[in-house]
Amino acid sequence: MVELSAEQFAQRAFDLNLLDERQLQEIWGQVGSRQISGEEFQQLLLRRELLTNYQTERLLRGDRTGFFYGNYKVLYLIGTGTFARVYRAAHKATGEIVALKVLRRRFAEDPEQADRFYREGQMGATLKHPNIVPIAEVVSQGDCHYLVMEFIEGRNLREFIKIRKKFQPAEATRLVADVAAGLAYAFGRGICHRDLKMSNVLVSSRGRAMLVDFGLAAADKNLSDDAVANSPNPRTIDYAGLERATGVRKDDPRSDIYFLGCIFYHILTGKPPIYETRDRIQRLSKGRFQDVVPILKADPTIPRPIALVVARAMELDPTDRYQSPAEMLNDLTGVMHKLDAPYTPPPEQEDGAAKAPASPPPQAPAPPQRTLMFVESNVALQDIIRERLKNSGFRVLVTRDTQRALSRFTEGTKAADCVIFSTGELGEPALEAFNHFGENKHTSAIPAILLLDENHQAWKKKAKLNAHRVVVSMPIKLRQLREVLAKLVPPTAKSV
Repeated sequence: MVELSAEQFAQRAFDLNLLDERQLQEIWGQVGSRQISGEEFQQLLLRRELLTNYQTERLLRGDRTGFFYGNYKVLYLIGTGTFARVYRAAHKATGEIVALKVLRRRFAEDPEQADRFYREGQMGATLKHPNIVPIAEVVSQGDCHYLVMEFIEGRNLREFIKIRKKFQPAEATRLVADVAAGLAYAFGRGICHRDLKMSNVLVSSRGRAMLVDFGLAAADKNLSDDAVANSPNPRTIDYAGLERATGVRKDDPRSDIYFLGCIFYHILTGKPPIYETRDRIQRLSKGRFQDVVPILKADPTIPRPIALVVARAMELDPTDRYQSPAEMLNDLTGVMHKLDAPYTPPPEQEDGAAKAPASPPPQAPAPPQRTLMFVESNVALQDIIRERLKNSGFRVLVTRDTQRALSRFTEGTKAADCVIFSTGELGEPALEAFNHFGENKHTSAIPAILLLDENHQAWKKKAKLNAHRVVVSMPIKLRQLREVLAKLVPPTAKSV
């Protein structure tokens, strides 16, 4: 990257409409001189939340496109797939946060691929269900094609499994029931998913599983056998391999059920039931589906009622498999009752969604759950905090990016009841973010903790503290951390 002076960097940002004249004048007035270094200027813009790290890096590279799509300004890259990239973005006028799914350039320049992407979006936009991520807009202009979707705070199942290894049976069953409810709704409208995999199941910060990337059924069912075998999407090949092995048509809805069973198996055992390979011929092999280790052999501790649901969903003979996601959802609901963790599909379900058996009379409501955001790049520590504090009544959101953490607290939005900024691997940026959090008018009243690593104890003097903004020094026992949190965010506090 070429080093830029503060004025050169400011001019680039202004030319690309990332900063306006008023914002620049305020910044120059604050620093009192244009002689500061480019790096200092950039850090100031980041602290003031006028630019993001993603935008800054692209400006330094000299990029001139990709900052805006229609009315939306790109903030961060949050995911990449075979066909598209997904960004966190904000509406230029309202500031509304959305997810933009943008078709990759090499596919955007292919009219057939662009048309398939557009049809996928149009089909997905018709689905309105609590367990399906809603699509608000489908845009196709020239060689620019993108979907505007609701931004879901959370992670996908593949990311969760990398960290947690596997889920407890009741939690896994509830998440799969959510997916089955979304599939049942879509099936009632004649729509299959055709790309069921861990990364296409998002788990929101409130613990709800939501499906993304509907519509591939319409895009894929007319492909020739050769086109399927050469598809860049591995899951398309997996579906083809399953359907060839079982002698059913390409768009058989029971294929989705099989791959939902695979997801269930994976999050229960921590292992995929069908072996992974990049070899296209092996992916089409019938043997991949015949050599599945029975789930109770993979993990004998799994409750038998759950194992029976997994086994039936993954029956190789489609006539022995669940014939619809509604049928599978009914069994999942029954299992949850046996586990003493009743599941009720979202009340917003429309006609065509599965109807579950009536739940037993509701018990007294639990105390409001408190939400904690933990800003730390050490994945192992993230997992420890999440798991241990969950038992203390906290829902824990984690992020490794201090700027992204701050951006979640936009005007009128309270993303968490308390935020912990950890200096462990983040270092001084965590201290700066902690201080900025206390100075910002939208966040100054929200409790915050600065978790200081043993090597950073001298930074305590730099921290801006008050009654609800405290420093905690490492090492610390979890019991002590709970005591601090209990004072800052009492159990009776209203959660976000």
